[in-house]
Amino acid sequence: MIDSKKLNSTEQIFEVLNRVACSSNVVLISRIKGPLTEEILRQALLLVQSRHSRLNYRIVGFLDSLHFETEGLAKIPFRVVDKPHSDQWQEVVLEELNEKIDSSKSLIRAVFFRPENDRSISYLITTLHHGITDVSSNIRLHQDLLTYCQKIASGEPIDNISSLPILPSLEELLPETIKGFRGKMKGLLFLLQSGLKQLWYRPKTLGFETCLPFELRRTGLVHRELNEEFTQKLVNSCRNEKATIQGALCAAMMLTAARKIRAGKIKDISVSCCSTVDVRKLLEPVVRKEQMAMLSSFLASYHTIKTDTSFWELARDVKQQLESGLLRGTPLSQLLMASRKMIDNFLSNPNLSAWTVTIGNARADIPRVYGSFELEEINLAMASAAYGGVFYAGIVNFAGKIFLNFFFSDPSISRETMENLANSVVSYLVDACQKEIVPGLSL
Repeated sequence: MIDSKKLNSTEQIFEVLNRVACSSNVVLISRIKGPLTEEILRQALLLVQSRHSRLNYRIVGFLDSLHFETEGLAKIPFRVVDKPHSDQWQEVVLEELNEKIDSSKSLIRAVFFRPENDRSISYLITTLHHGITDVSSNIRLHQDLLTYCQKIASGEPIDNISSLPILPSLEELLPETIKGFRGKMKGLLFLLQSGLKQLWYRPKTLGFETCLPFELRRTGLVHRELNEEFTQKLVNSCRNEKATIQGALCAAMMLTAARKIRAGKIKDISVSCCSTVDVRKLLEPVVRKEQMAMLSSFLASYHTIKTDTSFWELARDVKQQLESGLLRGTPLSQLLMASRKMIDNFLSNPNLSAWTVTIGNARADIPRVYGSFELEEINLAMASAAYGGVFYAGIVNFAGKIFLNFFFSDPSISRETMENLANSVVSYLVDACQKEIVPGLSL
């Protein structure tokens, strides 16, 4: 096991965000039906800590000399919360989003939430440092936890937990086409193209209702979900329109943002959408989802929304731009060129935002049933206090449903505004599944 390892550029960025702006928390929420107990979950956490080496890391050092260390780490911090109603899971999540990770002690903590109005269900809530995880590995972590809970509850012996192998550095995993001089040239080309697109489109953003320094901002959360019937309808509509779920979600969010930015004025609006991308399949060798690491990047798409822009035209444009970026290997170039200068520049301009919309969309391809436990829902939330002016969403497709969490920098954007924006997104999706063409910006 590695005793000490220097953080790479991406890991450094998330630790800086953690220390300066409390914006490195990745929170995953599983709603579980069945007789889960505090003791079962405590044992499962110990087992999963043995399986995943990164759960034994902590971060030490000053901002210019950050290192992972394993020495002196204790058990995963764990607390039990009882509240009257099941929908109060969102209150617990808000607490987790806005409590800074004490990275000098642990990079994970867990909450067991038990609603008093329904003892047949409970919620497992984990908060991880974004420097050691992405959404894919987070979802698999919950699968591991529930698998261990099943074995513990059934009395099945659990012997010799085998730790997953420690991943090589990102530089070693990059394909040959992006290593060395060639990779640097591709990275520089990526930066140049990104800068030119920003200058050409000058995408608008939601702006700031209130401007405050990072330390006075908090992450807010608005939750929505699409039931099985409508989710299937959306899937069918995307197939018929030669679009993707990602494209449809991006289109709904960009149209919503553009209508808000327009404020009733008739004009074209330039917008951008930042889509997170899992790069595991682009690496050599391919990295499995159960390997805990921060292996997500992003692809940006740029669009001009006119008064006659249709929903499905926009969704197809998103799809085309994302596919083109993947073919060029753009997500890997972005990871390769990540640097402390980027985050330092961001922190020195707290009231600027690069994207109109940012969306993380994951499909949770894990089992629903674990013995006497049934996984009913999975929700994703990410701390976003630092990202004022951005329309931000974490979306999970699980068990035939789509769970949407819109998180935002409060009071940069008010909760009332975000509630209205969330409702608008759902309305655009509903309209898109009912009409062949949906006006982009109705007056």
